[in-house]
Amino acid sequence: MRQIFKLATAIALMSALGACNSNDETLSDAALISTPQGPVQGVTTENPEIFNFKGLPFATAPVGDLRWAPPQAAPRWTETRAADTFGNRCMQPEDVEGGFFKRLIEGHGLSGMKNFLIKRAVAAQDPSPMSEDCLYLNVRTGNPGGETKQPVMVWIHGGGHQFGSGDFSYYQSNGLVEKGVVLVTINYRLGAFGYMAHPALSAADENGVSGNYGTLDQIAALEWVQENIAAYGGDPDNVTIFGESAGAWSVTEMMASPLAAGKFDKAIAQSGASTYHLGQMNGNGLGWPSGYSMGEKVAAAVGLNDPTAAELRAVSANEIMAKLPEKADEAFHHIRDGYVFPKNVGHAFRDGNINAVPFMTGYNSDEGTLFFPDDPQPSVWDNDLPRGGSDMMTALNKIYPGQAETLAQLYGLSDDFIAGGTQMMGDEIFGVNIRYTAKANAAAGAPSYLYHFSRVPPSEKQTLGAFHAAEIPFVFDSSEPILGLSDDDIALTEIMVTAWTNFAKTGDPNGESVPNWPESDGQNWMHFSGNTGWDLAKVETDIRKTKLDALETGLVAKLDQLDAELKIGILPTPLFDDRPVSLPFVDRGYRGELVACGDRILIEMAGEGLRKWLLPSFSARNVEWDKYKQELIWPKGRTGLGDQIRFRASISSAVQSVEGCGLAREAIIGLDP
Repeated sequence: MRQIFKLATAIALMSALGACNSNDETLSDAALISTPQGPVQGVTTENPEIFNFKGLPFATAPVGDLRWAPPQAAPRWTETRAADTFGNRCMQPEDVEGGFFKRLIEGHGLSGMKNFLIKRAVAAQDPSPMSEDCLYLNVRTGNPGGETKQPVMVWIHGGGHQFGSGDFSYYQSNGLVEKGVVLVTINYRLGAFGYMAHPALSAADENGVSGNYGTLDQIAALEWVQENIAAYGGDPDNVTIFGESAGAWSVTEMMASPLAAGKFDKAIAQSGASTYHLGQMNGNGLGWPSGYSMGEKVAAAVGLNDPTAAELRAVSANEIMAKLPEKADEAFHHIRDGYVFPKNVGHAFRDGNINAVPFMTGYNSDEGTLFFPDDPQPSVWDNDLPRGGSDMMTALNKIYPGQAETLAQLYGLSDDFIAGGTQMMGDEIFGVNIRYTAKANAAAGAPSYLYHFSRVPPSEKQTLGAFHAAEIPFVFDSSEPILGLSDDDIALTEIMVTAWTNFAKTGDPNGESVPNWPESDGQNWMHFSGNTGWDLAKVETDIRKTKLDALETGLVAKLDQLDAELKIGILPTPLFDDRPVSLPFVDRGYRGELVACGDRILIEMAGEGLRKWLLPSFSARNVEWDKYKQELIWPKGRTGLGDQIRFRASISSAVQSVEGCGLAREAIIGLDP
């Protein structure tokens, strides 16, 4: 968990390198289009047939009363909007790279002069403005207003949910678009503004929850795509979400949230999955700080004790950023709230409660090289793993039941803790979780494809290997030649850009210039490489299988342990003020019926050995009753996964009459929020 902040820093630095090459772009009459929001004019790019529409608002600015609130409808206009400037970055820390930049540059094995020039060039860059008013996206297209619509790829940037924006130069490239897709890059609220929960904010929310605002922003961006992308030449019925690191976390979070159902058709997760994030809105999840506890610390840091939502929103953004508590970044991630996330992502994938779609995911062979020197802990589950001896073996067996000897031997932890720990860190945080999600998605009935990326910088003096985020320029065709660009690199870029866009078009990465890539079937990986003497792209089976199998026991054990804590009530259940004493606390799953009565939708629930309960659930404004079809009509995007209906209400023990009510549908009633 403690590595998250460092992941964010690395992504921010990688993107800073890409900012060195900026192109002059001017408004173009060929990019003047009519959209549902109003007329928009985009700018030229280095390819005269491709245009960039910058800084398009996909929601109302989340300021004032809209801070720490779900995103609201996007603005509209009547005069032509000049889409020639990127929108503000969302609020995020600055000047916190802590030596990563130096390690990143020097690890490429470049000459002293090149190192000097790169550092000077990056230092000269002026960062884009930062503001709470930051919910903007950018559309890069070669098909503005085109009658034949092209597949859409929506990029969710990385940065640990603390840093980043959609305007980084690594993402602003024409490579994907030249293959016949429309590229959308988005911002979303970060850190305290995107993921902080607090009881006062929940009390002011119509759904009784707080936190996960960054996730809601991402969903709002997908809703904008559904409504607007056709005007830019994109097909709203063929949308692929993709992202790296925290962007990949976000992809798996979209797959686990019922609110995102139906808003995307395919998914790509590069080096990340949120299956090991165990945060709760209220109550610590096996060491993950709860949303409420950190929110209360933030309030105390700005001098507020038991504040209202209005008092929290009145504090300036700069004061909040300046006074963030220590380790706040560890809490500002997705949390189980019962609404955006009925379950933590890991539980959702394990149980098959996901938006299963064609899915491509993978990781890099040396993910840990940037992080381990500053944080030499191989396991995400232990902040201070002993470096050898019986203490290390005992600790490993506690985390990974029965796997201590296997892990110590496979990674050589007793012989070289640094080298072995570096590799283990990358395999656990990334390899275990991406493979876990691929297997779960396939089990849910959708095709899954795995990749492994081992390309290294071309210099013989390089020390980074295939480091975290190294694949990004090969996906976007945005490599920086000054860092080293070999013939292998150019050829590998063509293969990967083609595979990614093939997948966006059809849900299958196979096609011309891409070697045959079978579905994962739990073991098949496409191995991308470069500057290693190996094939540039070749299918291999069971890459690092023994290592990943041993490490996965830790993830499975933690998910089971969290289950146990939830069931016995170690973690509070935040959505109910009252609970009938006769309702069993452990067994919260019941089969019942949804019933429509007047302006209320009721749930009639029957558990084994129990009386029937009637529970107020969704009001008529949330769902509609079709008296002709005798069934409920759900607004798009509000249907629960697997017919699981989540609700917020006080439970009444009184048996109520349901005369005159119509049976809506049978449902699984889940009391576990």
